[in-house]
Amino acid sequence: MALRDKFGRAITDLRISVTDRCNFRCVYCRSADHENYRDHEEVLTWPELDRLARVFVGLGIRKVRVTGGEPLVREGVEDYIARLAALGVQDLSITTNGHLLAERMDRLVAVGTRRVNISLDSLDPAKFEKISRTKSFDAVMRGIDAAQASPLAPAKVNAVLVRGINDDEVEALAEFARERVLVMRFIEFMPLDADRHWNRNLVVPAAEIHQRIHARWPLVQIPHERSETARKYRFADGALGEIGLIAPVTQPFCGHCSRIRLTADGKLRTCLFSKDDHDLRELLREGASDEDLSHYVRSVVHGKERSHHINDPDFVPPSRTMVRIGG
Repeated sequence: MALRDKFGRAITDLRISVTDRCNFRCVYCRSADHENYRDHEEVLTWPELDRLARVFVGLGIRKVRVTGGEPLVREGVEDYIARLAALGVQDLSITTNGHLLAERMDRLVAVGTRRVNISLDSLDPAKFEKISRTKSFDAVMRGIDAAQASPLAPAKVNAVLVRGINDDEVEALAEFARERVLVMRFIEFMPLDADRHWNRNLVVPAAEIHQRIHARWPLVQIPHERSETARKYRFADGALGEIGLIAPVTQPFCGHCSRIRLTADGKLRTCLFSKDDHDLRELLREGASDEDLSHYVRSVVHGKERSHHINDPDFVPPSRTMVRIGG
Protein backbone atom coordinates (compact mmCIF):
# COMPACT_ATOMS: atom_id res chain seq x y z
CA MET A 1 0.00 0.00 0.00
CA ALA A 2 1.39 3.40 -1.02
CA LEU A 3 2.41 5.94 1.59
CA ARG A 4 -0.29 8.49 2.34
CA ASP A 5 -0.60 11.20 4.92
CA LYS A 6 -3.72 12.04 6.91
CA PHE A 7 -4.74 14.57 4.26
CA GLY A 8 -4.78 11.90 1.56
CA ARG A 9 -1.64 13.04 -0.24
CA ALA A 10 0.34 10.20 -1.86
CA ILE A 11 4.02 10.36 -0.84
CA THR A 12 6.11 9.12 -3.75
CA ASP A 13 9.19 11.38 -3.74
CA LEU A 14 12.21 11.12 -1.44
CA ARG A 15 15.19 13.45 -1.14
CA ILE A 16 18.19 11.61 0.30
CA SER A 17 21.04 13.75 1.63
CA VAL A 18 24.24 11.72 1.62
CA THR A 19 26.42 14.39 3.27
CA ASP A 20 26.19 17.70 5.10
CA ARG A 21 29.57 18.72 3.67
CA CYS A 22 29.83 21.25 0.87
CA ASN A 23 32.63 22.97 -0.99
CA PHE A 24 30.53 26.14 -1.40
CA ARG A 25 29.24 28.61 1.22
CA CYS A 26 26.28 30.14 -0.60
CA VAL A 27 24.75 33.13 1.17
CA TYR A 28 21.22 31.66 1.11
CA CYS A 29 22.37 28.38 2.68
CA ARG A 30 25.62 28.18 4.63
CA SER A 31 27.30 30.58 7.04
CA ALA A 32 30.39 32.57 6.10
CA ASP A 33 31.76 31.62 9.51
CA HIS A 34 33.49 28.35 10.25
CA GLU A 35 31.08 25.48 10.74
CA ASN A 36 31.80 22.07 12.15
CA TYR A 37 30.51 19.19 10.08
CA ARG A 38 28.88 16.27 11.76
CA ASP A 39 31.30 13.56 12.83
CA HIS A 40 31.53 10.67 10.39
CA GLU A 41 29.91 8.28 12.85
CA GLU A 42 26.84 10.53 12.97
CA VAL A 43 26.30 10.28 9.21
CA LEU A 44 24.55 7.23 7.78
CA THR A 45 26.89 4.64 6.29
CA TRP A 46 26.36 3.39 2.76
CA PRO A 47 24.96 0.06 4.01
CA GLU A 48 22.51 1.98 6.23
CA LEU A 49 21.50 4.16 3.29
CA ASP A 50 21.08 1.03 1.15
CA ARG A 51 18.81 -0.56 3.70
CA LEU A 52 16.64 2.51 4.13
CA ALA A 53 16.34 2.88 0.37
CA ARG A 54 15.01 -0.68 0.13
CA VAL A 55 12.46 0.09 2.85
CA PHE A 56 11.32 3.29 1.16
CA VAL A 57 11.03 1.70 -2.28
CA GLY A 58 9.00 -1.08 -0.66
CA LEU A 59 6.66 1.62 0.66
CA GLY A 60 6.01 3.03 -2.81
CA ILE A 61 8.71 5.66 -3.23
CA ARG A 62 9.34 5.94 -6.98
CA LYS A 63 11.32 9.19 -7.28
CA VAL A 64 14.63 9.71 -5.47
CA ARG A 65 16.87 12.76 -5.61
CA VAL A 66 20.37 12.43 -4.15
CA THR A 67 21.42 15.66 -2.45
CA GLY A 68 23.77 17.12 0.15
CA GLY A 69 25.50 19.35 1.12
CA GLU A 70 27.28 18.63 -2.10
CA PRO A 71 26.74 14.93 -2.85
CA LEU A 72 29.76 14.63 -5.15
CA VAL A 73 32.18 15.34 -2.29
CA ARG A 74 31.29 12.01 -0.68
CA GLU A 75 33.28 9.14 -2.10
CA GLY A 76 31.08 6.32 -3.38
CA VAL A 77 28.04 8.36 -4.39
CA GLU A 78 28.02 6.96 -7.94
CA ASP A 79 28.01 3.40 -6.60
CA TYR A 80 25.10 4.31 -4.34
CA ILE A 81 23.15 5.70 -7.29
CA ALA A 82 23.82 2.45 -9.15
CA ARG A 83 22.32 0.50 -6.25
CA LEU A 84 19.28 2.80 -6.18
CA ALA A 85 18.79 2.17 -9.89
CA ALA A 86 19.01 -1.58 -9.28
CA LEU A 87 16.19 -1.25 -6.75
CA GLY A 88 13.94 -0.05 -9.55
CA VAL A 89 13.71 3.65 -8.68
CA GLN A 90 11.83 5.09 -11.65
CA ASP A 91 13.07 8.69 -11.49
CA LEU A 92 16.60 9.00 -10.15
CA SER A 93 18.26 12.40 -10.03
CA ILE A 94 21.05 14.34 -8.34
CA THR A 95 21.36 17.97 -7.26
CA THR A 96 24.86 19.45 -7.40
CA ASN A 97 26.62 22.79 -7.32
CA GLY A 98 28.44 21.66 -10.46
CA HIS A 99 32.01 22.15 -9.25
CA LEU A 100 32.94 18.47 -9.71
CA LEU A 101 30.37 17.61 -12.35
CA ALA A 102 32.39 17.76 -15.57
CA GLU A 103 34.72 14.98 -14.49
CA ARG A 104 31.91 12.84 -13.04
CA MET A 105 29.17 13.27 -15.65
CA ASP A 106 29.91 10.16 -17.71
CA ARG A 107 29.99 7.97 -14.61
CA LEU A 108 26.72 9.42 -13.30
CA VAL A 109 25.01 8.60 -16.59
CA ALA A 110 26.50 5.11 -16.64
CA VAL A 111 25.16 4.19 -13.19
CA GLY A 112 21.58 5.18 -13.95
CA THR A 113 21.12 8.88 -13.13
CA ARG A 114 18.14 10.16 -15.11
CA ARG A 115 18.25 13.89 -14.35
CA VAL A 116 20.72 16.44 -13.02
CA ASN A 117 20.00 19.75 -11.27
CA ILE A 118 22.83 22.28 -11.17
CA SER A 119 23.03 25.49 -9.13
CA LEU A 120 24.04 28.68 -10.93
CA ASP A 121 23.04 31.89 -9.20
CA SER A 122 24.84 34.38 -11.43
CA LEU A 123 26.36 34.67 -14.89
CA ASP A 124 28.80 37.29 -13.60
CA PRO A 125 31.94 35.56 -12.25
CA ALA A 126 32.53 38.27 -9.65
CA LYS A 127 28.95 38.13 -8.41
CA PHE A 128 29.03 34.33 -8.49
CA GLU A 129 32.08 34.46 -6.22
CA LYS A 130 30.27 36.81 -3.84
CA ILE A 131 27.23 34.54 -3.63
CA SER A 132 29.00 31.16 -3.41
CA ARG A 133 32.12 32.42 -1.63
CA THR A 134 34.20 30.36 -4.08
CA LYS A 135 36.14 30.92 -7.28
CA SER A 136 34.38 28.03 -9.02
CA PHE A 137 32.49 29.81 -11.81
CA ASP A 138 34.48 28.27 -14.65
CA ALA A 139 34.22 24.77 -13.15
CA VAL A 140 30.43 25.11 -12.82
CA MET A 141 30.12 26.26 -16.42
CA ARG A 142 32.15 23.26 -17.54
CA GLY A 143 29.79 21.07 -15.52
CA ILE A 144 26.75 22.59 -17.26
CA ASP A 145 28.41 22.04 -20.64
CA ALA A 146 29.11 18.40 -19.72
CA ALA A 147 25.49 17.88 -18.69
CA GLN A 148 24.25 19.47 -21.89
CA ALA A 149 26.51 17.19 -23.94
CA SER A 150 25.23 14.10 -22.11
CA PRO A 151 22.11 11.95 -22.59
CA LEU A 152 20.59 13.81 -19.63
CA ALA A 153 20.21 17.08 -21.53
CA PRO A 154 18.51 19.40 -21.05
CA ALA A 155 19.99 20.08 -17.63
CA LYS A 156 17.94 21.86 -14.99
CA VAL A 157 19.86 24.92 -13.80
CA ASN A 158 18.66 26.48 -10.53
CA ALA A 159 19.07 30.09 -9.46
CA VAL A 160 18.01 31.34 -6.03
CA LEU A 161 17.24 35.03 -6.39
CA VAL A 162 17.98 37.39 -3.51
CA ARG A 163 16.87 41.02 -3.75
CA GLY A 164 19.81 43.37 -4.12
CA ILE A 165 22.24 40.61 -4.99
CA ASN A 166 21.26 38.88 -8.22
CA ASP A 167 17.70 39.96 -8.99
CA ASP A 168 19.04 42.14 -11.82
CA GLU A 169 19.93 38.98 -13.76
CA VAL A 170 16.45 37.59 -14.42
CA GLU A 171 16.50 38.44 -18.12
CA ALA A 172 20.12 37.35 -18.57
CA LEU A 173 19.43 33.96 -16.99
CA ALA A 174 16.33 33.52 -19.16
CA GLU A 175 18.42 34.31 -22.22
CA PHE A 176 20.95 31.74 -21.01
CA ALA A 177 18.18 29.13 -21.17
CA ARG A 178 17.39 30.15 -24.75
CA GLU A 179 21.01 30.15 -25.87
CA ARG A 180 22.02 26.91 -24.15
CA VAL A 181 18.69 25.09 -24.68
CA LEU A 182 18.33 24.19 -21.01
CA VAL A 183 15.78 24.49 -18.23
CA MET A 184 16.37 27.62 -16.16
CA ARG A 185 14.55 27.45 -12.83
CA PHE A 186 14.14 30.46 -10.55
CA ILE A 187 13.65 29.66 -6.85
CA GLU A 188 12.37 32.08 -4.24
CA PHE A 189 14.73 32.73 -1.32
CA MET A 190 13.54 30.67 1.67
CA PRO A 191 14.21 31.16 5.42
CA LEU A 192 16.81 28.38 5.62
CA ASP A 193 20.06 30.36 5.56
CA ALA A 194 22.59 29.75 8.31
CA ASP A 195 23.26 33.45 8.91
CA ARG A 196 19.53 34.08 9.52
CA HIS A 197 19.46 37.13 7.26
CA TRP A 198 16.24 36.11 5.51
CA ASN A 199 13.36 38.54 5.46
CA ARG A 200 10.46 39.07 3.05
CA ASN A 201 12.05 42.12 1.47
CA LEU A 202 14.80 39.87 0.10
CA VAL A 203 12.33 37.54 -1.66
CA VAL A 204 11.89 38.08 -5.41
CA PRO A 205 8.35 36.82 -6.09
CA ALA A 206 7.81 34.36 -8.91
CA ALA A 207 5.09 36.62 -10.32
CA GLU A 208 7.64 39.39 -10.76
CA ILE A 209 10.07 37.03 -12.47
CA HIS A 210 7.35 35.83 -14.83
CA GLN A 211 6.29 39.39 -15.63
CA ARG A 212 9.83 40.46 -16.48
CA ILE A 213 10.61 37.47 -18.70
CA HIS A 214 7.18 37.56 -20.36
CA ALA A 215 7.67 41.24 -21.24
CA ARG A 216 10.87 40.36 -23.11
CA TRP A 217 9.95 36.93 -24.50
CA PRO A 218 6.27 35.96 -24.18
CA LEU A 219 5.83 32.71 -22.27
CA VAL A 220 3.34 29.87 -22.65
CA GLN A 221 2.64 27.64 -19.65
CA ILE A 222 3.40 23.93 -19.97
CA PRO A 223 1.09 21.44 -18.22
CA HIS A 224 2.58 19.90 -15.09
CA GLU A 225 1.77 17.22 -12.55
CA ARG A 226 -0.03 18.57 -9.49
CA SER A 227 2.79 17.47 -7.18
CA GLU A 228 5.54 19.22 -9.19
CA THR A 229 7.15 22.17 -7.44
CA ALA A 230 7.87 24.19 -10.59
CA ARG A 231 5.44 25.98 -12.85
CA LYS A 232 6.92 25.46 -16.31
CA TYR A 233 6.92 27.69 -19.39
CA ARG A 234 8.15 27.58 -22.97
CA PHE A 235 8.97 30.53 -25.20
CA ALA A 236 6.11 31.55 -27.49
CA ASP A 237 8.48 32.43 -30.32
CA GLY A 238 9.56 28.81 -30.61
CA ALA A 239 13.01 29.26 -29.11
CA LEU A 240 14.18 26.15 -27.34
CA GLY A 241 14.82 26.17 -23.62
CA GLU A 242 12.40 26.30 -20.73
CA ILE A 243 11.65 28.45 -17.69
CA GLY A 244 10.62 27.06 -14.32
CA LEU A 245 9.32 29.10 -11.38
CA ILE A 246 9.40 27.66 -7.86
CA ALA A 247 7.50 29.86 -5.42
CA PRO A 248 7.32 28.27 -1.96
CA VAL A 249 6.95 31.65 -0.26
CA THR A 250 4.45 33.55 -2.42
CA GLN A 251 2.59 30.65 -4.08
CA PRO A 252 2.87 27.63 -1.76
CA PHE A 253 2.24 24.23 -3.33
CA CYS A 254 1.78 22.32 -0.07
CA GLY A 255 -1.67 21.02 -0.96
CA HIS A 256 -0.25 18.54 -3.45
CA CYS A 257 3.12 17.88 -1.82
CA SER A 258 4.42 14.36 -2.44
CA ARG A 259 7.86 14.72 -0.79
CA ILE A 260 9.70 13.63 2.31
CA ARG A 261 13.39 14.02 3.17
CA LEU A 262 16.10 11.90 4.74
CA THR A 263 18.98 13.90 6.23
CA ALA A 264 22.59 12.76 6.14
CA ASP A 265 22.45 11.92 9.84
CA GLY A 266 19.40 9.71 9.39
CA LYS A 267 16.49 11.97 10.33
CA LEU A 268 13.22 11.71 8.43
CA ARG A 269 11.63 15.09 7.74
CA THR A 270 8.15 15.49 6.30
CA CYS A 271 8.68 19.12 5.22
CA LEU A 272 11.62 21.44 4.60
CA PHE A 273 10.26 23.56 7.44
CA SER A 274 9.41 20.81 9.91
CA LYS A 275 10.14 21.65 13.53
CA ASP A 276 10.68 17.99 14.37
CA ASP A 277 13.11 15.32 13.19
CA HIS A 278 12.24 11.61 13.28
CA ASP A 279 15.25 9.46 14.03
CA LEU A 280 15.75 6.49 11.70
CA ARG A 281 19.45 6.20 12.48
CA GLU A 282 18.77 5.28 16.08
CA LEU A 283 16.28 2.64 15.04
CA LEU A 284 18.76 1.18 12.55
CA ARG A 285 21.57 1.03 15.07
CA GLU A 286 19.37 -0.45 17.77
CA GLY A 287 18.48 -3.43 15.58
CA ALA A 288 15.04 -2.52 14.25
CA SER A 289 13.64 -4.91 11.65
CA ASP A 290 12.55 -3.76 8.20
CA GLU A 291 8.98 -4.20 9.38
CA ASP A 292 9.68 -1.93 12.36
CA LEU A 293 11.22 0.68 10.07
CA SER A 294 8.30 0.52 7.64
CA HIS A 295 5.77 0.89 10.43
CA TYR A 296 7.64 3.88 11.85
CA VAL A 297 7.93 5.60 8.46
CA ARG A 298 4.20 5.11 7.85
CA SER A 299 3.36 6.66 11.20
CA VAL A 300 5.63 9.65 10.60
CA VAL A 301 4.29 10.23 7.09
CA HIS A 302 0.71 10.01 8.37
CA GLY A 303 1.47 13.03 10.53
CA LYS A 304 2.93 15.14 7.72
CA GLU A 305 2.08 18.83 8.06
CA ARG A 306 -0.73 20.33 6.01
CA SER A 307 1.53 23.25 5.05
CA HIS A 308 4.83 24.92 5.88
CA HIS A 309 3.40 27.99 7.72
CA ILE A 310 5.93 30.45 6.22
CA ASN A 311 3.14 32.96 5.78
CA ASP A 312 1.76 32.60 9.29
CA PRO A 313 2.44 35.55 11.63
CA ASP A 314 3.98 33.24 14.25
CA PHE A 315 6.20 31.31 11.79
CA VAL A 316 9.49 30.14 13.31
CA PRO A 317 12.23 28.90 10.92
CA PRO A 318 13.44 25.36 11.53
CA SER A 319 16.55 24.92 13.62
CA ARG A 320 18.22 23.08 10.73
CA THR A 321 19.52 25.15 7.84
CA MET A 322 19.37 24.05 4.22
CA VAL A 323 22.76 22.38 4.21
CA ARG A 324 21.75 20.31 7.27
CA ILE A 325 18.50 19.19 5.64
CA GLY A 326 19.35 18.46 2.03
CA GLY A 327 18.10 20.29 -1.03
